[in-house]
Amino acid sequence: MPVTRPSLIADFLAICELDAEIETLRAPASVAVFDLGDMTVEHVADFEIVRDGTAFLVDIVTDEDLLSHPLRAAAIHGSVANDGRPFTFETAASLRAEPRLATVRLITACRRTPVTAGDRVRILHQLDECGTMRLVDCASAAMNAADGVAAVLALACEGLVAVDISRPILPETPVRRRRLPYSDPFAF
Repeated sequence: MPVTRPSLIADFLAICELDAEIETLRAPASVAVFDLGDMTVEHVADFEIVRDGTAFLVDIVTDEDLLSHPLRAAAIHGSVANDGRPFTFETAASLRAEPRLATVRLITACRRTPVTAGDRVRILHQLDECGTMRLVDCASAAMNAADGVAAVLALACEGLVAVDISRPILPETPVRRRRLPYSDPFAF
């Protein structure tokens, strides 16, 4: 089955949703200008992501699209737009690399796992008190869920906890509280 651009974009968005380091995502990005030797190229990247306060431009391409992309040669050497935003490609090879792909799929499979209010509060409070915890220890706080691990991973889908998606899901997988996208009125 051939890899399609829409399926790669879906994989990219799933990764971005679970990547706690990505602060914002915008599609499409604003126009970027690249100086390529004696030529200037204006390009609108598929996405602009902000990580640690720094904006990055990302194009999602199939292997076939990469061959004819106007910035292909420049990106091999680490292309940066004139405004300082680094530019990169995401391909099937990078988006579907293991163990990240399997980890993202395992987490998103738990999206519809019901988490009671009591379990939610216990898991989040435990993370507030302890900081980063092992997945197996964090899951032990879930008393009402049939599967405590699935409950923790469901909270990751909601953006409340962060799980390292670059590693496989194991008992020792680190879990931490994710920064809230809104301010805490009580400043806890």
